[in-house]
Amino acid sequence: MLPADEQTIHFAAPVSIDPAANPASTPDAPQTGTPALPEVLPVLLIGPGVLYPGIVVPIATAEARDVQAIDDAVSRTNRLLAVVPQTRTESGEYTGPPQPVGTAAQILRMVKPPNGPVQALIQGVARIAVGPYEQQEPFPRARVQPLVETDTDGPEAEALLRAALDIFARMVQLSDAIPNELAMAAASLPNPVNAADFIAANAGLRPEERYAILAETNFTARLRALVTALKRELNVLEIGSQIQAQVRGDISKREREYILREQLRAIQRELGTNEETQPEIAELRQRLEEAHLPEEARKQADRELERLAQMSPQAADYQVIRTYLDFMASLPWDKRTESEIDLARAREILNADHYGLEKVKNRILDYLAVLKLRRDVRGPILCFVGPPGVGKTSLGQSIARATGRVFARISLGGVRDEADIRGFRRTYVGALPGRILQEIRRAGVNNPLMMLDEIDKLGSDYRGDPAAALLEVLDPAQNHAFVDRYLDVPFDLSHVMFITTANTADTIPGPLLDRMEIIEISGYTAAEKLEIARRHLLPRQIAENGLTPEQITVPDETIRAIIEDYTREAGVRQLERELGTLCRHVARRIAEGYSGSETILPEQLPTILGHKRLFKEAATGPDEIGVVTGLAATLAGGDVLFIEAVALPGKGNLTLTGQLGEVMQESARAAITVARAYADRFGVPADFFEKHDLHIHVPAGATPKDGPSAGVTIATAVVSVMTRRPVYKRVAMTGEITLRGRVLPIGGVTQKVLAAHRAGCTTVILPRDNEPDYLDVPEDARTALQVRFVTTIDEVLDIALHPAPAEVASATLS
Repeated sequence: MLPADEQTIHFAAPVSIDPAANPASTPDAPQTGTPALPEVLPVLLIGPGVLYPGIVVPIATAEARDVQAIDDAVSRTNRLLAVVPQTRTESGEYTGPPQPVGTAAQILRMVKPPNGPVQALIQGVARIAVGPYEQQEPFPRARVQPLVETDTDGPEAEALLRAALDIFARMVQLSDAIPNELAMAAASLPNPVNAADFIAANAGLRPEERYAILAETNFTARLRALVTALKRELNVLEIGSQIQAQVRGDISKREREYILREQLRAIQRELGTNEETQPEIAELRQRLEEAHLPEEARKQADRELERLAQMSPQAADYQVIRTYLDFMASLPWDKRTESEIDLARAREILNADHYGLEKVKNRILDYLAVLKLRRDVRGPILCFVGPPGVGKTSLGQSIARATGRVFARISLGGVRDEADIRGFRRTYVGALPGRILQEIRRAGVNNPLMMLDEIDKLGSDYRGDPAAALLEVLDPAQNHAFVDRYLDVPFDLSHVMFITTANTADTIPGPLLDRMEIIEISGYTAAEKLEIARRHLLPRQIAENGLTPEQITVPDETIRAIIEDYTREAGVRQLERELGTLCRHVARRIAEGYSGSETILPEQLPTILGHKRLFKEAATGPDEIGVVTGLAATLAGGDVLFIEAVALPGKGNLTLTGQLGEVMQESARAAITVARAYADRFGVPADFFEKHDLHIHVPAGATPKDGPSAGVTIATAVVSVMTRRPVYKRVAMTGEITLRGRVLPIGGVTQKVLAAHRAGCTTVILPRDNEPDYLDVPEDARTALQVRFVTTIDEVLDIALHPAPAEVASATLS
């Protein structure tokens, strides 16, 4: 049956042959014998189909033109019509003008249901020359003339017919598509012309070959064309049979698929086809050539491409290999951005994008200067360590602009699978490359600036350690031959400029930390936040909320009030959110019809932002017994901790609360031991600790706390309780304490000093060994604070405690 998209007539395979070309008598066709051929017949166009005289075939059509042609034939006594093939168009479809030779056919039976196509049984009667056409609408009608058969007898014709019968019999044996009884039927036909037509109708020849046999009036020449076409078909069938014989046996579904692929390859070789018939593979080959792969990668790609060319598109591995080659072709093996590092321009970009951070920017300029002189990126990996919101990621973007590189960012927060870095092997279902190569492909060059964000938040479990995989990525001695498990060939990462960020360096694995140069970015002071808000945050929020600078004005005192009363952070993210709230407040008013300019004053903040969230009085309130202002470094920068101590009548028990870690608990016990050693010095009864229970509490009890830097703070609180001497609330302190009362250095000096400054403290007590670290504190914070460097707990107590006991014991109950 012919495809419906090639013609409207469904033309089925031959079902019988009448040697005398005499249609059988039916109720619809009462006459017998060959009807006389009229001069004009309705024409039925059948695309590539060919009807031979004597062949009976069923047809089905719903096309109005064809239905009318059939109706016209049925309405006549002879019930004849001309069945004419069509020529092939440039697009390859058989919908062109009709051929000059066709077949006169008689309608034996017709069924015309109310809904559905007309179905008819027709039989070829004679070869006819068709034309000229007398009409085209509503259906074609043409003048016809029977063709005279010549050279139907003779020894050559007989020999050719015997050869055709032998070849056809062989084809029947080899082909499952041709019924076995057809060979016997062809041999039993007495009329040589009918036998030749019967073979041509059932041998599965090409449309051009079938028509050539129909149009040839010389019987001997027709037989030669038939034998040539049959030999070609037999050759194809024999090749298929040989392939099947080589792999015949007990085979699985996979082996059957292999046989079909081998058959397809053999047919392609026989027909002379090549990759022009496989445009997808040809396109992949061209892309791989244009990618300029290294030698090892080139060999791997060629092997996989050869496998792909031998596979059927329906094979399970076809899409896996196709995706792999597509990824390999899309990698920038030799593409890179070329730019010259201009230190003056880099300084301008850093100053324009970031306010303050002078030490950080100077270190970045030093780093870029080395890159300019060495002309490569082999060197330490920069790691920006600081609390959230201080501009670590935006610093990386600024460096990318300054160096003319493409910026790529990978967030490593929560990554626990080593395969996220190295990729998955292609043996796994849904395998993917690692994030490193994925980002390089997105960047389109092999020398981007790649920022590995939140490297301190890497995890590890049974799936491996991602930090260990990053060792190869970040090591200049190894990353020139980085092997992703998915790619399985080396890729050169030595041109990539890696920069990492972290909130704290404590959780970064040692070997990984050893490959990086730490640049600490501490929090901003209030003055720096004010300047950042004016230069960057407020203009960005005005634009993002659809306003213009003329529609909203936020004075400095309003920004300062937001900083002091609504935000307490090292960075500026919360400050930007609050400024965005102000902009949205004005945007709503303008959307409601207000056309003037809005100025936000400090007294309007409670209405827009709500009540104050922070109070300076926490660090500037009345001095109390047993309440000491301590300092802590957190992931968000620094913060103050008001450590409380209370003595109750009891039996010398110690209670520690506030989610304290083991190190902090041990530090508290050491502080109490130091305080007991100072009991005689302050005139405290020797049995004070035997008759009182101590309770030490660190507020914000839901937040875990740990570390030794609260030792001097706890010791001061206990001594205050023993001596009933209040502690100056505006004196903040930090430092580890030993059993002999020495104060040892701690970390996070900058964050802690800035936290004291934000909380309104006036004096900060630091270990003397931390004096060099104090130089990193911003100038305005150092100017506003008085810093006292101490060596022993005696110095701390002299600075922090009131000289005399309070009249009312607020922290000692006896």
